[in-house]
Amino acid sequence: MAASPQTPPSVKRRAAPKRPKAPGSVRKKSSPKKSKPQISLLHGYLLIGLEYLGLMSIGVATVIVVLGYSANRFSGTRFFNSYLPFAAVIIGVIILGVILLGLWQRLRRWLREYSSLLPPAVVLGLALVISGLAPPELFSRAFLYYRVLVGGKEEASRVALTHQVYAAYRRLNTAQMTKMIRLSGPYTAAIEEAGAVYGIDGDLLKGLAATESSFLPRASIDGGQGLFQVTKVPATVTMAVNRLFSTEHRVVTDARYNAYLGAATLRHYLTEMKDDLFLGLLAYNIGPANGGLRFIMDQYGATDFITIQPYLMQLPRDYPIRVLSNSLAFRIGRQEGQLLAYEEGKNALRIQAIGIPGLR
Repeated sequence: MAASPQTPPSVKRRAAPKRPKAPGSVRKKSSPKKSKPQISLLHGYLLIGLEYLGLMSIGVATVIVVLGYSANRFSGTRFFNSYLPFAAVIIGVIILGVILLGLWQRLRRWLREYSSLLPPAVVLGLALVISGLAPPELFSRAFLYYRVLVGGKEEASRVALTHQVYAAYRRLNTAQMTKMIRLSGPYTAAIEEAGAVYGIDGDLLKGLAATESSFLPRASIDGGQGLFQVTKVPATVTMAVNRLFSTEHRVVTDARYNAYLGAATLRHYLTEMKDDLFLGLLAYNIGPANGGLRFIMDQYGATDFITIQPYLMQLPRDYPIRVLSNSLAFRIGRQEGQLLAYEEGKNALRIQAIGIPGLR
């Protein structure tokens, strides 16, 4: 048999020689890729943050309204008429919240199939619609009830005092108060300037000046002078105010200097009374007489304005109420353009929504 021809060994192809680089040629470096994932991640966090912000706004407002009105509706000390129904409302709010969140998660997944912008847009749009359609009085009234519910005894005392202020405003002579607001015009700039320096509401200071001098600056028989009827100003207060005025302008009858002294003195007593507005105003009126308000309170073991009132037989126990009712009149006149009759229509709720100057 003839031998089969052997297969020739495979011949390796030689690699093509590399072409020499042209002199001066530079190899192009690939440009770095843009960090798209980082941008999209930040974008996603922003959308989620907006969505949660809208959900929290709706949730907080709902809780305040529901619990506020429920606390007012079921107030009392009976178990079946008060405690049990209110507890049922709380449980109902929790269950309803869980159900709504579950439904939202389903709706959210459906919306995200079309666009990641839709979930936050829907939530924020819903929050804006609710805030636009809901009457302001509805939320302000619910918030008052809610504050009493959460604040306990302290807030209940505060509400009682604020209604004393509203009642005092209701008794104001509208014609006289309108005239007083007109008389305050030339002094408004100085008072608001002093209020800005010492962090005190301008309407509050106007109410204080109205109570002290009726915007008829004069010297009184007890030594008070000027708009704020300043008498024995604490030495530290006088020194601090004097640093802001040259020697020739340190005239107690000058409206601007007097306004600074009044504002600084009130700030001094507010600090001493731990920012309790009623006590601060009362301390301003009493001054250092009889050892000052702090000494009187310690003497009788009083802790707040409510507990010190019964002991002020010879002192102006209603002074803070008068100041704040005048302050409220200035704020209403400034915002509404006229004084509102408290008992007409829904003015009471409207005035309460405006709020008393200086009270948080």
